[in-house]
Amino acid sequence: MPSPTLARRLRAACLHALFLLPLWTAGWQPAQAQTAALPPEVEAALARARLPREALSVWVADAQAGPRAAPRLAWRAQVPANPASVMKLVTTYAGLDLLGPAYVWNTPVYVDGPVSGGVLQGNVYIQGRGDPKLVLERLWLLLRRLQAQGIRTIAGDIVLDRSAFSLPPHDPAGFDGEPFKPYNAAPDALLVNYRSLVLDFIPDRAAGVARVSVEPPLAGLAAPAAVPLSAEACGDWRGQLQASLADPARIGFAGSYPAACGERAWPIAPPAPDTFAARAIEGLWRQTGGELRGRVRDGRVPAGLQPVFTAASPPLAEVIRDINKFSNNVMAQQLFLTLSLQARGTGSFDASREVLAQWWRSRIAADLPVPLIDNGAGLSRDAQVAPAALGRMLQVAWATPAMPELIASLPIAGVDGTLKRSQARWSGAAHLKTGSLRDAAAIAGYVHAASGRRYVVVAIVNHPNANGLRPVFDALVDWVGSDTAN
Repeated sequence: MPSPTLARRLRAACLHALFLLPLWTAGWQPAQAQTAALPPEVEAALARARLPREALSVWVADAQAGPRAAPRLAWRAQVPANPASVMKLVTTYAGLDLLGPAYVWNTPVYVDGPVSGGVLQGNVYIQGRGDPKLVLERLWLLLRRLQAQGIRTIAGDIVLDRSAFSLPPHDPAGFDGEPFKPYNAAPDALLVNYRSLVLDFIPDRAAGVARVSVEPPLAGLAAPAAVPLSAEACGDWRGQLQASLADPARIGFAGSYPAACGERAWPIAPPAPDTFAARAIEGLWRQTGGELRGRVRDGRVPAGLQPVFTAASPPLAEVIRDINKFSNNVMAQQLFLTLSLQARGTGSFDASREVLAQWWRSRIAADLPVPLIDNGAGLSRDAQVAPAALGRMLQVAWATPAMPELIASLPIAGVDGTLKRSQARWSGAAHLKTGSLRDAAAIAGYVHAASGRRYVVVAIVNHPNANGLRPVFDALVDWVGSDTAN
């Protein structure tokens, strides 16, 4: 068996070969990609950031222009690059187009025995179908609906059916060595609360402690009810806590919490993620007054059993706002896997890549390379797309009925989401998805210019200092927005 590193390289090589094949067959020539000079404002911003012009790829065009119209700006626009989380645009628009903005994920709940005196003489089955937003509040409502069936005690088990997705093993530390970061959480057919805990810290100055609460309540998890307060400044407050997070049965704090921080929340992805759904469901069931005589385990819903009720997610148009405005990785992967779940009955990464490739060729452009989308979230070193290809997709999206939902899901420069702190002068008029990895940064979306025109803007930087490119992106957005041509 090849080593993990070798296996990753072999996989990347295969993915790159699949990505480049359409370029060869379509006759693309990356050497001809440099078709225009960069605007002086952008050149100046690059110089201030001490970054080479060749690190930047840009494509700007009228949103309503046809595929044969010349773009306003094309700089290395045919060169494939890693767009980081901007790849979520491909996933969310494909979802809108293939599933529809009103699509909802249904989570059916079954019982296989009679209820007498508040006791279910049998099992409860909860069947995951990929809902990306089965958060604590909605899980609480699902369990309350179960209790509304007259069930207070479950004599059997709670069985979790997670068979809707076929997923490879996942190492939460494999991407960047940060296993406790929620952005590294893996998808799950029964995804509970994004596979994340939230630790809340509330200072009690009179008692000299910060009260600690854990949500959702996990069965078998011990955590201190309070930590000492300190008079330190609220800097690296998480570091000051000296948290111990590696034990699935215990959270500990060897440090203190700065009183100056006020109330804070710390989302974490706990260890043993594959047991998270079971422990969260058991913990919340008991917290709501339910009794469980059996255990929570994985299994399948028996054939022929009919659900007693079904819990529906918010519609897709609402879900993609969380995905794009706040760049939620695991939600994006849930949506990506749902593409093949709906088309083929089981969701998998390979099948979803095939579904997306077919969709791209039929709905976006047969003459442009299919994005190398990997997991659909952009949390990848292998993902790639050419700015011109992504720009074409945004032009196509502009002319479809789903356009309002897509634009409404994007961060607004200087207003909300990941662009709330944008320094671009064109605040409020730019709806742009952002992306950032260790050596990649990108923006893509729409800018409403002074002329009244709407422009598609795609800019990608792949460079070791990519995260210093934010002023360059701001300069580009301001240049696009200042257009006054009729």
